[in-house]
Amino acid sequence: MGLKLKQLIVREKTNLEFFASKVVAIDAYNAIYQFLAIIRGPDGSYLSDSNGRVTSHLSGLFYRNIRFLSIGIKPVYVFDGKPPSLKSVEIERRRQIKRDATIKYEKAISQGNLQDARKYAQQTSVMKDTMVEDSKKILSLFGIPYIDAPSEGESTAAHLTKTGQAYATASQDFDSVLFGAKRLVRNFSNSGRRKIPNRNTYIEIVPEIIDYEKTLKELGVTREQIVDIGILIGTDFNPDGFPRIGPKTALKMIKEHSKLEKIPQIQDKLSEVDYEQIRRIFLEPKVAHVSEIKFETINFDAIIKYLVDERSFSFDRVQTSLNRLKKSIERKSQTLEKWFS
Repeated sequence: MGLKLKQLIVREKTNLEFFASKVVAIDAYNAIYQFLAIIRGPDGSYLSDSNGRVTSHLSGLFYRNIRFLSIGIKPVYVFDGKPPSLKSVEIERRRQIKRDATIKYEKAISQGNLQDARKYAQQTSVMKDTMVEDSKKILSLFGIPYIDAPSEGESTAAHLTKTGQAYATASQDFDSVLFGAKRLVRNFSNSGRRKIPNRNTYIEIVPEIIDYEKTLKELGVTREQIVDIGILIGTDFNPDGFPRIGPKTALKMIKEHSKLEKIPQIQDKLSEVDYEQIRRIFLEPKVAHVSEIKFETINFDAIIKYLVDERSFSFDRVQTSLNRLKKSIERKSQTLEKWFS
């Protein structure tokens, strides 16, 4: 579902170059789902290799990380672990959306309506174990570290920013704010020129950075209170939220009454929500404790072998992109040598 905090959050536009030399902890599942949704054929089908295995996620990870590394960004990907039991309702809701979209997709295909087919296909993306293994393999070949979180990937990514091991966390969801990420970057993995659905026009999507302390100060709330605002609106752990309460109303209620237990008009509904456990999920999250984030050397030959020989990528396109990355790294190395000489 994703937390609907957009109306309240203080966002500042930036660009990828701003993150040069900075470590950014990326919500891996969030990024991969974006690639699975966006990188598809004209009829909405996934890209696949000669054996029918999906490669949309690999294509996204390959080209996006070429961009990151060329700029000098240091990405680290954080993969979800076991979700909290309270997330089961939201997980089932998402499955139903995919089932409904699949029916609409098949109908559009049967009618030859490729535009609608592609639109509905983007809502059917499913993460399979093999995709996670594929993703970790290509990251390893790039020398990019990844972390397996014990629970929500966003909570571990946020923790890395709080310990100073990462400058920011990257995700499309605002949940990272409730997990206390010092900085959240949106549009990090999908920035660039995008076509508006059903219109022959394009827009430029740019990264947005959200500073946690600035947001709390601007809203005039505490860490605990912004979590309560999230619960009122609806989180992945109580997706329906509270009836007729949007972001602005939630903020007003919390500023007036300080916390959920003191808001008179929600007490009947509040008794049906395990709000204390939801608070603990955000305020005392299960996280992976990492002593060191280590970046390895890029294995250019192994990347070509894996993508071209095993996954049917174009040799020319892969080699051209890798050569561009090599030249970028060489230029940066030469600049450093001149600086210290």
